[in-house]
Amino acid sequence: MNKSIKRTLLASVILSAAAIAPAFAQTAATTPVNDTTVVLVHGAFADGSSWSGVIPLLQAKGVKVIAVQNPLSSLADDVAAAQRVIDAQTGKVVLVGHSWGGAVITQAGVSDKIKALVYVAAFAPSEGQALGTVGKDYPLPPGIPTLKPDANGDLTLPDESYIANFAQDIPAKTAKALAATQGLFPAKAFGEQITFAAWKNKPNYYVVAGNDRMIDPGLQRDFAKKLQAVTTVVPGASHSVMVSQPQKVADVIMTAVNR
Repeated sequence: MNKSIKRTLLASVILSAAAIAPAFAQTAATTPVNDTTVVLVHGAFADGSSWSGVIPLLQAKGVKVIAVQNPLSSLADDVAAAQRVIDAQTGKVVLVGHSWGGAVITQAGVSDKIKALVYVAAFAPSEGQALGTVGKDYPLPPGIPTLKPDANGDLTLPDESYIANFAQDIPAKTAKALAATQGLFPAKAFGEQITFAAWKNKPNYYVVAGNDRMIDPGLQRDFAKKLQAVTTVVPGASHSVMVSQPQKVADVIMTAVNR
């Protein structure tokens, strides 16, 4: 091949590349790269498997998801477990807490990585508050008096109460299986005070379980108002709303991811 033909071919390749480049650049610019990880924090009387219905729905959207396994030994220990997972992420984090997990994310959400907080039938205390006092002006939920302490001051929820009060809107067989995975929860944790309220400077979302028998729904609505949260009420849902209504919970989390 002579030099003249080579020069002609080279010029043709350069011109073709120049024509394609703007179109490629435009496509790259308009295709969002999702660098957000969803970190799920379970509550008391549960473990990370309580999110098993929500996780695949988020993953189907291409979102990275990690469920923290709380030691359920103290507020400080659970916060440390969540923060280790948050610190390990390279991008933004949507931090989600259920029940007791709401107190954990409130205390743990200090990082600049936190894009939003999502509370799912969860406590959302203020600085100086302990969970044992936040609901004193609301009706006592039916499940609370059934908590069973052991000789060490750790609490469990009996199977019959788990079925009737914690997860009454899912099949009893499934609720009993969930009860078998619950960890011991120290009664002293209800007296531990929050020292940092992450919701004060983060975007907030709240899922209210309309028929919750563990945290009064009225208290949940007032938490959501205090947080000025984007609020979703799931009528008839039990405390285990992420198990019985995983799509509705996943939709709220995706809204936080895509904000």
